[in-house]
Amino acid sequence: MNICIPVVDNCGLESRVCGHFGSAPFFMIVDTDTSACKAVENGNQHHAHGMCQPMNALAGHDIGGVVVGGIGAGALMKLRAGGITVYLSEYDSVKDTLEAFKSGRLNTVSPDMACGGHGHGGGHCHG
Repeated sequence: MNICIPVVDNCGLESRVCGHFGSAPFFMIVDTDTSACKAVENGNQHHAHGMCQPMNALAGHDIGGVVVGGIGAGALMKLRAGGITVYLSEYDSVKDTLEAFKSGRLNTVSPDMACGGHGHGGGHCHG
């Protein structure tokens, strides 16, 4: 299964997890079986609040889940409507996040956990 982790930099498993899904410079697509990584540039990084288009950014990639440090309600609803489960990570690196995912230590994100705006309060937004 492939998971998508929004990241600040393109350093494979050592990439730093971004604090907010829609504002991430890159999305790291990680194969949970092999740990192979592929960075996808987020062409929708700079968007108005509530206008994130996550399904467009991830189009053409086989994604079974998204693991975030924080996410807005609109993006969360769009991912969920697309059949993608969103998980919360409080880990700093892709490597640590992947290990937590594989061991079942990550919780799913519910609407009440969503950010109030691009890193501005609510939920588990940071950075």
